[in-house]
Amino acid sequence: MAHEPAVVVFDGVCVLCSRWVDFILRHDRAGRFRLAAMQGRHGRALLAAHGLSPDDPASLLLVADGVGHIDTAAIAGVLQRLGGPWRIPSALLRWTPRWFADPAYRWVARHRYRLFGQRDACRMPEPAEAWRFLD
Repeated sequence: MAHEPAVVVFDGVCVLCSRWVDFILRHDRAGRFRLAAMQGRHGRALLAAHGLSPDDPASLLLVADGVGHIDTAAIAGVLQRLGGPWRIPSALLRWTPRWFADPAYRWVARHRYRLFGQRDACRMPEPAEAWRFLD
């Protein structure tokens, strides 16, 4: 039975988030993920459906098999699904106590523009990767 691709909702104007998208595109040769900027229609709808504010989300969102994952669980889920050597950092994230890892993640998320920068417009996909993006 074929599974629907997982969807990663990201901040399209955040430089760190755009680098995360670049990482996913580079390592997901099997096309396991679709990508949706939180500024787009699909991204906003997915954030709202999973209890996150579409106007100021505190986390990226991974939706896989209908279940939403946020914070370090989202990162670990992406790494796990990439497979191969990425399963090791995924396991390390899963073994790190959530009471420690999630607040650290949320601190970086709150300060992402100041720490990493912000673009004037959403990251635009290259023509060869456009099929991976929902908006």
